[in-house]
Amino acid sequence: MNDIGFRMIQLAGKGYCCSQMLMLLALETQGRENPDLVRAMAGLCMGAGNSGGACGVFTGAACVLALYGAKGSDAEKEADKLPLMLSELTEWFEQSACGAYAGISCKDIIGEDCCKPNPDRCGRLLVDTWGRILEILLENGFDPADPDRAL
Repeated sequence: MNDIGFRMIQLAGKGYCCSQMLMLLALETQGRENPDLVRAMAGLCMGAGNSGGACGVFTGAACVLALYGAKGSDAEKEADKLPLMLSELTEWFEQSACGAYAGISCKDIIGEDCCKPNPDRCGRLLVDTWGRILEILLENGFDPADPDRAL
């Protein structure tokens, strides 16, 4: 297991869910904290509102990409590459990350009893998805450590 895997185990042990963990990793990479944002990410846990719907790893990853490329104030403009980045994430998640499952919902990945994460399946998805997030950011000219500075 690599450092990211260990960090995710630590975060899970502290009670964070999948989508929160991805955002925490992004914020840590940037050297920032934003408890309000991390708290809001809990709404995506276990399939948006604990519904078993779209996987929180997937939706959390989309939020992380948007953290770098979306408009956040009147003075900002959405990055032209954000739609492409989200499309790349979606294609990768459906085909590669979840290719062995029936779909990309929590129910598809961990079964009908999706009231708690499956450490093996969810853990692997988290580690793999974090790696893909970093690749997408770098491939599209974003510095993961500095969202305000393009590469």
